[in-house]
Amino acid sequence: MAHRAIDVAYERGVTHFDLARSYGYGEAENFVGKVMKGRRDKVVFASKFGIVANWKAQFLKPVKPLVRFIKRNKPKTMTVTIHVDDPGKDTIADRFLDRIPLSGAQMRISLEQSLRALRTDYLDYLFIHEPLTTVHEFEELFTHAEKLKAEGKIRAWGLAYMRSKEQLHHQYLNRFDVLQFDNSPGAVGYDETVARRGPLPNVIFSPLRGGSNELSPTGKLQKLFTEFPSSVILCSMFDERHIHNNADIAG
Repeated sequence: MAHRAIDVAYERGVTHFDLARSYGYGEAENFVGKVMKGRRDKVVFASKFGIVANWKAQFLKPVKPLVRFIKRNKPKTMTVTIHVDDPGKDTIADRFLDRIPLSGAQMRISLEQSLRALRTDYLDYLFIHEPLTTVHEFEELFTHAEKLKAEGKIRAWGLAYMRSKEQLHHQYLNRFDVLQFDNSPGAVGYDETVARRGPLPNVIFSPLRGGSNELSPTGKLQKLFTEFPSSVILCSMFDERHIHNNADIAG
């Protein structure tokens, strides 16, 4: 199912693949690397460091196919998903993930692991992965990121964060090459974000979560593409119909 989704997305012109050491409980990079073998020069790989899958995640691998089968065949019901942005909140996924120290040495180690998994010698983007506090090691990380760019290991670096935590990072936000953050039309602070970041390069996630109830999912995506013309809009898609619909919206 995931293989088919990637192939369909690629065929429809989707070329930006957003990854992290922790995604897919540590398996996503390796999986995408296999699927995209021979197409590296036609796609953009973005990955992150700071959160990794721990040893517990390995126990999930045998049961994943069963979980996916149950989800696909579960009767459709109307649900409301509430996102709780609380660092003290212990979600099920958190139990299979660990945070690693944000240091230059760890940045390089994590990057090398990503490169091996993705079967490539460089990343287009490397992000710090949603830190819960101010990044006090920023100057060290900045120096190492510049070295990695000079070596050709990465083309740009950035910060992936929740907008609710933006004030934690305000003193160094403008020193990243690109920012990745959640954003949905009608959400708190949306208009201010358009005014500050609209013309700049961004990667926007959770475009349909929250925001205005008066806009349809299509309307939200259309608004984002219009008001953030230089940005990548991330949509998690496995349903072929959704992939085609969203590709049509992007034009």
